[in-house]
Amino acid sequence: MSVRHAVLALLSQSPSYGYQLKLEFERRSGSTWVVNVGQIYQTLDRLERDGLVEHLGVDEDGHRLVVATDAGRESARQWFSLPLAHPDAPRNDLAMKIALAATLDGVGVYDVIQTQRLAVIARLQELTRSKAAVSDPDSPEELAWQLSVDAEIFRAESEARWLDHTESRLRRLRERGIELVQPIAPPPPRGRPARASTVSTTAPTTEARS
Repeated sequence: MSVRHAVLALLSQSPSYGYQLKLEFERRSGSTWVVNVGQIYQTLDRLERDGLVEHLGVDEDGHRLVVATDAGRESARQWFSLPLAHPDAPRNDLAMKIALAATLDGVGVYDVIQTQRLAVIARLQELTRSKAAVSDPDSPEELAWQLSVDAEIFRAESEARWLDHTESRLRRLRERGIELVQPIAPPPPRGRPARASTVSTTAPTTEARS
């Protein structure tokens, strides 16, 4: 997962501004992924360039509000519908993706989990077939390859167990009446400088964007 996908998913829910998106991103990742506000604004600039977000003007505090376009919302929907190729730790993209799916309105988190599970099963089947096709698996020439395949098989099996565990955990929480979907948090208290919205011949600094 990239910051781009997460920002687009958040903006598909509600108009927000840069620093608000930074706080929301970190809150939903359990503060395991800290992002610089300058990176958020760079991401917004690229998303706007690609026609995936648009500006709505400024709020009463002078913050420039951004929201996903129809194309942006469709891009976010497609991201949730497709499996990730190789979720990596320690900042686990898959965990972040499922956390977003579980806490954003209108996203079928169980569908996201099932899509990933089917991809893992397919990967396991492919790895097993590949391993069985080797004529001499005990030869020194094949050792490194065999170890690599074994590592991928264990990793895929672990991911499948984790997906089962995660789905069970989410269902238990909902059975207990715990509401997982969270609205976009209100802006932080006034006083933080808004991003400059006037035209300037010099590039804004990170501090000016916060």
